[in-house]
Amino acid sequence: MAIVDEDLERLRASLVLSDVVQQYVALRKGGSNWVGLCPFHAERSPSFNVRDQTGRYRCFGCGAAGDVFKFVQEIDHVDFVTAVESLAAKAGIQLRYTTGESGDRTRQKRRQLVEAMSKAVDWYHDQLLNSPDARGARDYLRKRGLAGETARTFKIGWAPDDWDALCKGLGVPADVLRETGLGFTNKAGRMQDSFRARVLFPILTENGEPVAFGGRILPGSTDPAKYKNSSETPIYAKSKTLYGLNWAKGDIVAADQVIVCEGYTDVIGFHRAGVKRAVATCGTALTEDHVRLLKRYASQVVLAFDADAAGQGAAQRFYEWEERYQVRVSVARFPDGKDPGELSVSDPEGLRHAVDQALPFLGFRVNRVLNSRRLRSPEDRAQVAGEAMALVNEHPNLEVRRLYAGQVATHVGIPPADLVSMAERRTKAPVIRMAPVRRVGAAENAEFVCIAMLLQRWDDIAPWLMEDLFGEEVARRAFLAVADAGGAIEAALELADPDAREFLERAAVADVDADPVLEARNLIAAATRRRLAQMVGVTEADELRAMRDARVALDEMEEPERADVAAEALLGWLQGAHEGRSSEGESDQQHS
Repeated sequence: MAIVDEDLERLRASLVLSDVVQQYVALRKGGSNWVGLCPFHAERSPSFNVRDQTGRYRCFGCGAAGDVFKFVQEIDHVDFVTAVESLAAKAGIQLRYTTGESGDRTRQKRRQLVEAMSKAVDWYHDQLLNSPDARGARDYLRKRGLAGETARTFKIGWAPDDWDALCKGLGVPADVLRETGLGFTNKAGRMQDSFRARVLFPILTENGEPVAFGGRILPGSTDPAKYKNSSETPIYAKSKTLYGLNWAKGDIVAADQVIVCEGYTDVIGFHRAGVKRAVATCGTALTEDHVRLLKRYASQVVLAFDADAAGQGAAQRFYEWEERYQVRVSVARFPDGKDPGELSVSDPEGLRHAVDQALPFLGFRVNRVLNSRRLRSPEDRAQVAGEAMALVNEHPNLEVRRLYAGQVATHVGIPPADLVSMAERRTKAPVIRMAPVRRVGAAENAEFVCIAMLLQRWDDIAPWLMEDLFGEEVARRAFLAVADAGGAIEAALELADPDAREFLERAAVADVDADPVLEARNLIAAATRRRLAQMVGVTEADELRAMRDARVALDEMEEPERADVAAEALLGWLQGAHEGRSSEGESDQQHS
């Protein structure tokens, strides 16, 4: 089978190459060309050039080159005919074929099924907007912030509480209804609708073709199945489909980040909050096919669901995917009991903040363990260290394990060398030598001790401290209040928010007997390891050199005669990084 040459040239003439490419790649004008980061290989400096005058693209980094048809073939991993048909459908151009072979029949069948699904999307959407039967659905969506323009944008629909309303009203052959999963033959031998009395969310491919539905019952329904999704069909594979990708891919490419949710309403919530780079799995766990698909659009994947649950038995796969597809997986932290859909209504700024403050996948899981209980005894510290190191040692990268081992050691008050050694051997059941426990009113970590000493011995420790040494949010806010107050406890309490105030009140009365410089060094070491963990994967020469120097200084901090000089060097490095981020933030604000 072949497409008529005349139609190919007519389609080619109707397309602007940069318009097609910008659906996948963020481009900027550079002379007569458009320039951007190559979508076919990882790069930090743009070497991908698009020239509309000739209709050709070329990457001077990896050598990828071609015309608009070749670009769609490569970016969507499809054959030539599929790429042409996809472009023709968007351009509204009818194609003609020279033969009628089996491949043509397969494509025609797919088009028939997709057209039936498209009719169903419109039919269900019209039911939602106009049917008296849908009043309860409209009320439900209005309460969830999903009515009006939002419902129209996402083509939300309503399946009537009827046996065969769609099958009768759609005007589609029974075999097509069955193949698309829209209907089935019941025991009486009659066609019956697959969805009844449910709010429906159409599921589209990344190219905008409707292929399935996700349905939700209304509150008060007696149906035990809260959610019902289309079964797999010739046009729908759950493990290869992500809800919302068709709407989100432009923003995903621009941000080089994709947010993966659990549900359809979570995706819509992100869009309503102005974060339009969210997608959702369709009733399945995140799969390698999903990651392979997302890698075409972004290198950063933020999980907007319970990463602890996802991590049970799946952590190793996540790390393998990070290595194989050169993506970074992180986790957004939401207030307890809140999901993205709810936050988009009650606190959209909090939703955006949760994504901005996402932690690396391993860091999120380790922090959950470290903050799971108070450290009241040496046994508590040993148990928390063991649980945290069990997670750390799942990671295949030795350098990452070492850095997290240092963080765990600082938190629980164990000599770092012990846990670093465990990380190197990937020991699962460690025997831990406990360092002496400081005398404090409540079992707290090193950050608490330093805040207590800042209140009680300002002159001895203040020169060694800065904001970025405090990794825990409450401790950081408490430090800022004390710093702004110059060490005066009453003034600090007035400046602090409620959580930081409670923290300071405990610190002010804590019985701390420790060396202030040594405690500050511990924080500097922990902050350095956090910073190094964030820099894993950098390639620029200056940053690599800075990382090497920081690791050398970390080692020198273990040597008493060099410890102070090394700590001062690391403190300066951290301060420089902090000021660099602050200046970038100010620049972003000035340009926004």
